[in-house]
Amino acid sequence: MSKKKIRVGLLGFGGLGQAAGRILQPKSEMKLVAVADRHGYAYNQSGLDIDQLIQTYHDKGSTGYGEGGVISDNSIAELINQADVDGYFLALPNLPNTFMADVTREFIKSGWQGVLVDALKRTSAVEQLLTLQEDLQKAGITYLTGCGATPGLLTAAAAVAAQSFAEIHNVKITFGVGIANWEAYRATIREDIAHMPGFDVDKANAMSDEEVEAFLDKTNGILTLENMEHADDIMLELAGICDRTQVSVGGVVDTRNPKKPLSTNVKITGRTFEGKISAHTFTLGDETSMAANVCGPAFGYLKAGVQLRQKGINGLLTAAEVMPLFVK
Repeated sequence: MSKKKIRVGLLGFGGLGQAAGRILQPKSEMKLVAVADRHGYAYNQSGLDIDQLIQTYHDKGSTGYGEGGVISDNSIAELINQADVDGYFLALPNLPNTFMADVTREFIKSGWQGVLVDALKRTSAVEQLLTLQEDLQKAGITYLTGCGATPGLLTAAAAVAAQSFAEIHNVKITFGVGIANWEAYRATIREDIAHMPGFDVDKANAMSDEEVEAFLDKTNGILTLENMEHADDIMLELAGICDRTQVSVGGVVDTRNPKKPLSTNVKITGRTFEGKISAHTFTLGDETSMAANVCGPAFGYLKAGVQLRQKGINGLLTAAEVMPLFVK
């Protein structure tokens, strides 16, 4: 691979986008050159100062007020057309559920070519992207979807662990997330609430911050999630590992305490060629944050996507089909 730094753009600058910027800061193989939020964007070909961007965002509500910034109601489309970027991490809330597919259409329409990576959660959102497979190929875009923690890191671990078995019986993903303050991850928490009984994506998206606050007061800040509509299922099915009905995802999110309420793990149960029933369990360290487990893999997949593009491979791939590459 050439020694040239991979120029990275971030779409979305909430909790996840800001953490992604911090993760990129010490990397020698990548540099952050572009950021877009709801009200503006910032672009600097020689690199952006993440601390300055975060300060500007907190003080004024948009990165567009900072150095190299532009205030705009059409920030994503303008940035795509302005910036020279090798790959974007779409750290965007997928609310409404069509949002990621809509953004992808903007990239296709613009004529931009490069690598896109997302940390999508919902099966139905990945299904929408699958309908764009041919368009992405024609456009010269390499898109890696479901590249966070789950789907992402844990789905990839399941794909590797499955190799010990002749037949997979089930894949069970259980996650624990601890955050000190829900407001740092508003979009993520809304997406989680959308999975709760009595809620859906539209209802969660329409909730005001006060309504979210009131709901969390009722649950003591704890969200318990079961049998979620999570794209790990379609990703493992597409990779030929098992049927989507054999995959289950659930977990506990504590929105008031940075300590994880339980350890995040994936358990793969199957039958070996000798006829033995066994299970592999892969557990993430409790000290690794949601941000570390989502953004780290996303950039590992972005680096892999750059290599795939250099080999002429375009179109849509998932985290269960490609190995991420470690970003130094």
